[in-house]
Amino acid sequence: MTDYLVKGLAYDSQFRVYAVDATQTVAEAQRRHDTWSASSAALGRAMVGTLLIATTGLKNDDKMTVMINGNGLGGRIVAGANGQGDVRAYIQNPNVSLPLNENGKLDVRAVVGTEGTLSVIKDLGLKEPFTGQVPLVSGELGEDFTYYMVNSEQIPSAVGLSVLVDTDDSIKVAGGFMIQVLPGATDAAISQIEKNIADLPLVSRFMEDGAKPEDVLIKILGKDNVRFIEKMPVQFKCDCSRERFKDGLAAIGREELQTIIEEDHGAEVVCHFCENKYYYDEAELTELLAKI
Repeated sequence: MTDYLVKGLAYDSQFRVYAVDATQTVAEAQRRHDTWSASSAALGRAMVGTLLIATTGLKNDDKMTVMINGNGLGGRIVAGANGQGDVRAYIQNPNVSLPLNENGKLDVRAVVGTEGTLSVIKDLGLKEPFTGQVPLVSGELGEDFTYYMVNSEQIPSAVGLSVLVDTDDSIKVAGGFMIQVLPGATDAAISQIEKNIADLPLVSRFMEDGAKPEDVLIKILGKDNVRFIEKMPVQFKCDCSRERFKDGLAAIGREELQTIIEEDHGAEVVCHFCENKYYYDEAELTELLAKI
């Protein structure tokens, strides 16, 4: 198991706690989209945040989409995940590379922006999906996911997201944690955890030194205060397919499909999430047109 997420309970079940190593998962997205350093950090944080929420609030087949629409240089960021730990994502402008910010870190805020929205759409197999939306409050994304959990899902939480990018734009480390406060949690326990989080080194630096997701939670909570209950793999995985995009071509309508056949004699469709390409020749399109 390369990338994985751990779930646990802390302080005698006063908190639900989660941590994830998503290094290879984010690296696969970086490779597929050829993202540059600042875009890589923003996309990676979005993926880690999406994984944390999806794997803690969805059943296996349930799906969730996070859309981050900010006024930053990266444009829209979209990530999708399910309860099994599969995640896919893209950023509208993958080629953003910026000087380090005043804290010596990659300038994620400039990529995301400070004005806009973070939206979460959950498909739980019901008639209507659950949709929650909050304004961006930081652009650093950790604070924005935290704000979403508190204000949209009514679960007091702390979310930490971190991505370390190498000089060649490849991903060195990507990971994060989420601490959820349960009913009955004491003020003393909450204050202690808040202090420990404030004193925590950058998660990606900590993990670069060999720390595992379990170590991150132990660092925050103390070894004797956390009980791990589940460990699950996470990975970059897209559910696109030839058939799915073929249905999409049928949905554009007879007139437009006829134009494509006459002018282009075929069609190539590229998946936004994974950059996979699907080609449909003239015969396939003609057969599709006859069925519409």
